[in-house]
Amino acid sequence: MRYRLGVDVGGTFTDVLLIDEDSGESFRAKTPSTPSDQSVGVLTGIEKVCAAAGTTVEEVGQVLHGTTVATNAILEGKGATVGLVTTAGFRQVLQIARSFVPGGLAGWIIWPKPEPLAALENTVEAIERIGADGSIVTPLDEDDLRGKLRTLGDQGIEALAVALINSYVWSGHEDRIAAIAAEELPGIPVSISSQVLPELREYERTITTVANAYVQPQVARYLENMSGRLSRKLYILRSDGGLASAPAAADNPVSMLLSGPAGGVSGAVWAATRAGYPDLLTFDMGGTSTDVALVEAGLPRIGRETQVGDLKVRSASVDVRTVGAGGGSIAHVPELTKALRVGPQSAGADPGPAAYGKGGTEPTVTDANVVLGYLPSELAGGEIALDREAARAAVARVQEGVGLASVEAAAAGIIDIVNENMLGALRLVSVQQGYDPRDFALVAFGGAGPLHANALGKLTGAWPVIIPPSPGVLCAYGDATTGLRDEAARTYIRRFSELTDDEVRGLYAELAEQAIATLEAEGVPRADQTLTYQADLRYHGQGFEITVSVDLENFSLSTLGEAFDVEHQRLFSFLLTRNEHELVSARAAATGPRPHVTPTDLADGGEDPADAVRTTTTIYVEGATTEATVYDRAKLRAGNVVPGPAIVTEMDSTTLVLPGHAATVHPTGSLLIRPVAEEA
Repeated sequence: MRYRLGVDVGGTFTDVLLIDEDSGESFRAKTPSTPSDQSVGVLTGIEKVCAAAGTTVEEVGQVLHGTTVATNAILEGKGATVGLVTTAGFRQVLQIARSFVPGGLAGWIIWPKPEPLAALENTVEAIERIGADGSIVTPLDEDDLRGKLRTLGDQGIEALAVALINSYVWSGHEDRIAAIAAEELPGIPVSISSQVLPELREYERTITTVANAYVQPQVARYLENMSGRLSRKLYILRSDGGLASAPAAADNPVSMLLSGPAGGVSGAVWAATRAGYPDLLTFDMGGTSTDVALVEAGLPRIGRETQVGDLKVRSASVDVRTVGAGGGSIAHVPELTKALRVGPQSAGADPGPAAYGKGGTEPTVTDANVVLGYLPSELAGGEIALDREAARAAVARVQEGVGLASVEAAAAGIIDIVNENMLGALRLVSVQQGYDPRDFALVAFGGAGPLHANALGKLTGAWPVIIPPSPGVLCAYGDATTGLRDEAARTYIRRFSELTDDEVRGLYAELAEQAIATLEAEGVPRADQTLTYQADLRYHGQGFEITVSVDLENFSLSTLGEAFDVEHQRLFSFLLTRNEHELVSARAAATGPRPHVTPTDLADGGEDPADAVRTTTTIYVEGATTEATVYDRAKLRAGNVVPGPAIVTEMDSTTLVLPGHAATVHPTGSLLIRPVAEEA
């Protein structure tokens, strides 16, 4: 079986990429997502791309899938009814939560506190207690627990979470409760905190375990359905950018809450590093939302928290920030303020923007791009024909609401506002983290990203703006070219004066063996695995930690402390030099090799892109109409320079090059957009 298949499910489109591992040739398909049952859109896309490649599904060796099933279950509140077992005295751990309220001034007055994922009436207390050193303070009362579990079964719970105090030090009581639950609640999936998150802090450990249980039944059903229909090995992209087997993902679905965005970051790193830019900002604009991330030296920043809606859990994920700004984001003019707003509401895939002709009437970002002349007459390789008159009629409602002189001016206003919204997200991962965006390239992808990329380059000062090959399906490419990954962690609170270099090396050696064993079980030889190490550090007395990378080959506690100081200075602009450093948690991650896919490079074609010219069209840009040249990206060759204003079309996306800018075609196929002065 010579083919690998990457699948990414978005809010509007499902992207499928089929790769011939021998030749490196790829085939793409884009089909509308089916929110009621994502597998329908996935299987339709797989059949479509196999037909385009002249092969069959049976020739596909592996399917690598970025999915939003777990994410949507959280956002839509459609997860399982969860029962929770806590240590006696901690029944209201989810209700107490953390004393933090999002929002600005007076947010505590107007913010509606979300309901916990496990209701208080479905929470029971186990009579037990483990000390902070792992000793048994109070033995587990099994008879009492059995009665309480039967009560939860009578109340109709669909999943069970177990989170006991200090179980990250010793998991014996949680293991026993899981065994008892299997007897008393047969068929009910059980999540225990010592496996989901073996780290300190009872609230974070509990909410993460409950979230795992909340999405587990739905994810398990989906993966079982997909595996059954595909009858081949299915892998799921994790939030941290690695792959997990379908059974592993079903057991730990909280690790895939940001599965979709992580695939895009992985694909962007591949494209940018091939073009010679290891430092980059990623900008993934789809139909519903925009995801952004920062990559330094070819390595995405991995955060220790994952946030979906109001839910924040402790789970490793690529540090992606999301805003409700996509091609389907709806523009509206509130009656009270008469100020134009865009998003976060989205027309999604059904009915979609007015231009799709599927019954949508609300003005969207896609409709604005149609009115401005930036989009061709068809999208997704002819899958969707655009209705320009419907788009104008929808945007005219904004024109009337704001009182602008023309429909084009209203459309330009929609684009300006959505661009500012996305700029805010890019600043969150750069400026707010102590990075200057001008030191990075900007990689734009997703179905709508290349249309807005040049404008975001101007706003951020990040050059060049890189448009990878097949930007609309880059997330699927990231899925298809990612290796297996697993990590092991342990809370190990010690001041540096209480540690030795050898002791820390030994700790990491134990953790590495755990991670390596997981990948070996999946058929990845030890020699092919790459190990990375991290430590959560703080100054003694602080209530939070900072994660830093650990170089185990040249390890010493002094260099580790220096690395922490550098990061603390970058984030907060001060150091606590009188406070001793303290280790809180240690982690080791094992990563399998990325699949070998033969890259394809473009033949040299000189600077003149005349062979790729399709036509000219009238667009509205910078407050006036002008003529723009339309190019067929498939006919561009290495070295071609496309001067703006120009539109570059391809099956899965459209790129806009603004006046005063030019796009140079890199031999790898990426378009590198820069201001003309810099290009010269």
